[in-house]
Amino acid sequence: SPRDSLKLGPMGGRREWIVSGAAIGLLCLGFYASSSTSLLGGSPAASATSSIRTLRPQRFAGKLGSRRGALNKCKAWIEGAAPVNTKESMKDTTERGYVHLDKDFNKKITILGSTGSIGTQTLDIVDTWPDKFEVVGLAAGSNVELLADQIAKHNPKIVALKDESKLQELKDALAARGVKNLPEIAGGMDGIVEVARYGDAETVVTGIVGCAGLLPTIAAIKAGKDIALANKETLISGGPVILPLLKQYNSKCVPADSEHSAIFQCLQGVPAGGLSKLILTASGGAFRDWDAKDLHKVTLKDALKHPNWDMGAKITIDSATLMNKGLEVIEAHYLFGADYDDIGIVIHPQSIIHSMIETQDTSVLAQLGWPDMRLPLLYSITWPYRQKMPWKPLDLVEVGSLTFKEPDRVKYPCMELAYSAGRTGGTMTAALNAANEQAVAMFREGKIGYLDIPKLIDYTMEKHKNEVVDKPSLEDILNVDTWAREYGATYKSPELILP
Repeated sequence: SPRDSLKLGPMGGRREWIVSGAAIGLLCLGFYASSSTSLLGGSPAASATSSIRTLRPQRFAGKLGSRRGALNKCKAWIEGAAPVNTKESMKDTTERGYVHLDKDFNKKITILGSTGSIGTQTLDIVDTWPDKFEVVGLAAGSNVELLADQIAKHNPKIVALKDESKLQELKDALAARGVKNLPEIAGGMDGIVEVARYGDAETVVTGIVGCAGLLPTIAAIKAGKDIALANKETLISGGPVILPLLKQYNSKCVPADSEHSAIFQCLQGVPAGGLSKLILTASGGAFRDWDAKDLHKVTLKDALKHPNWDMGAKITIDSATLMNKGLEVIEAHYLFGADYDDIGIVIHPQSIIHSMIETQDTSVLAQLGWPDMRLPLLYSITWPYRQKMPWKPLDLVEVGSLTFKEPDRVKYPCMELAYSAGRTGGTMTAALNAANEQAVAMFREGKIGYLDIPKLIDYTMEKHKNEVVDKPSLEDILNVDTWAREYGATYKSPELILP
């Protein structure tokens, strides 16, 4: 009921959140909802219907727990990649905001992975306000036809196609579309790196999937570009290398995924030292309503049925295992500097609250919006400016209720593997990420079962535990990434159940 309250107290030796009552009650009792869409129609009818706990996951019993205890090295807050939590970042954000009081907003951008989901949604934003954005460069993998359409429409100065064998096909496609002012065209990974650092683009959107996005991101940073970070691996695998580069080249890294963008938005205006905890929300994925004992029945088709988001196959499976949230915990550590004990996960099936922060005075700030990836992408390329968009605003009455529950550790062992890798630090996060990518690929190919995914990851981490490089170079990270994929591929499923 609206009379229910928000309570905070020690439970089992930890401080945990119990939230209940109406959404309007949350707003009045210190749960400040910060939304970049309009909160229309809020009323006591829009309720948070269930008591919840927001927890830092506990240690696994047995082998994994003992490994974490032996290798727990990341115990302190660090200076993160995102421009928040420092006096300097607050001053810089304010100065950037003042700029747009005196002149209209406009931005020159480059998009890496332009034909993928991130790239096409970013270009959808550009199409909405073509006078606000100039596309300087585009880079894609092998989708010649879509890249040719993008070139014809947005007239970039430089483009790259990773598949060099299709460069002539791209030129022919541009000729067929009547494109007379051809951009500079490059091929291969070297070409993508050249696009990343090219010209006067102010922000580079990094939408290339996997560790393939690491080298172009580094090139953009060294060229002094700001980074709209949509590539998780940049920080999950490469965090120890990326953080000092951002500082050295004065490059700003703004998150472009929904959870970290939510935290970043909530941190605007929070002074240095004001942040206490991060709370990542998770939809629960395809199996949030399944009993853990039934997961042995899972097929690939089942794992690809996400209840809220329309995403690619790999991230959809990561959502089903909750590895996506585990990876986001590691990314949040590197973005915002929080210790792993101060990063929690809560299941929020409606995917309306995209994440939250707790400040030192125990206030909780949340960012709300419909499940739409364009919103965090927009803020990543306009920050700190707020660009008006013709999108449907959030209506809490239409939402009806916001519910939460604690993650099931039995159902989601990948979550704990990620915490373990993060606490170990060094190259262990690169091994985790690569092993997960290998496991998902083998599951999609029918070589292992769904329940083998965390087993393959643990198998790889266990092998790597005595070879961890605490302060890795880029070469170390790339070598571990390659090794973990190859070693993970040697895993044999003891009880393979084919669809």
